[in-house]
Amino acid sequence: MAERLRSVAAPTQRVISAARQHLVAWLAGEILCARDEGMTRVAVDGVDGAGKTMLADELATVVGAGDREVIRASVDDFHNPRSVRYQRGRQSPEGFFLDSHDYDLLRRLLLDPLAPGGCRRFRRRAFDVSRDEPVDAAPQTAPDNAILILDGIFLHRHELRELWDYSIFLDVAFESSVARCVARDNPAASVDVNAPANRRYVAGQQLYIATCNPHANATRLIDNNSLAAPVIVR
Repeated sequence: MAERLRSVAAPTQRVISAARQHLVAWLAGEILCARDEGMTRVAVDGVDGAGKTMLADELATVVGAGDREVIRASVDDFHNPRSVRYQRGRQSPEGFFLDSHDYDLLRRLLLDPLAPGGCRRFRRRAFDVSRDEPVDAAPQTAPDNAILILDGIFLHRHELRELWDYSIFLDVAFESSVARCVARDNPAASVDVNAPANRRYVAGQQLYIATCNPHANATRLIDNNSLAAPVIVR
């Protein structure tokens, strides 16, 4: 899940289906037209295992092939310290939804500098969740027409959803998302959605969906149950 360590192995070649290529190209075209001028901020949202990082990386490649710079970032690099994340208990769904990330820091270091009229001096990382310590990332300066593509969970929370010029929510059944997370992070873990070890993550994301309705608030809703054949729902 989002709090577990992400793989640092070298990426492997992946065959991308024609249907997926078509979808990525279509979304990239919309992103390029999302704003007439200035910075563009894009969110790729979805539950753990929905395929957010994969899609965001694909979009960055296609969008970045033109004459506009792409800034790739992840909300995973703006976690709260472990003491904050688990203050409601290690298994708390409410804690997962409410306490996982430092949104004030995300805004101050990344989103506000890249807003229309922002200073364009940004930092793409603030916290190393594996070391449980802050990261003193070097500041960078974005060109005035750069495109930020940020992936992560909970990106249509009330305090964030008005910040996006374009946003995507990847809709995936929990049976699929849990199975993907287990295959990615810990093949020995249970793929049962109702297993105690999965309760914090599944129930926390159910709380997010019920509270923030990302299906309705995203610019585009994508059924990503099939990675080879994603479907635009809305």
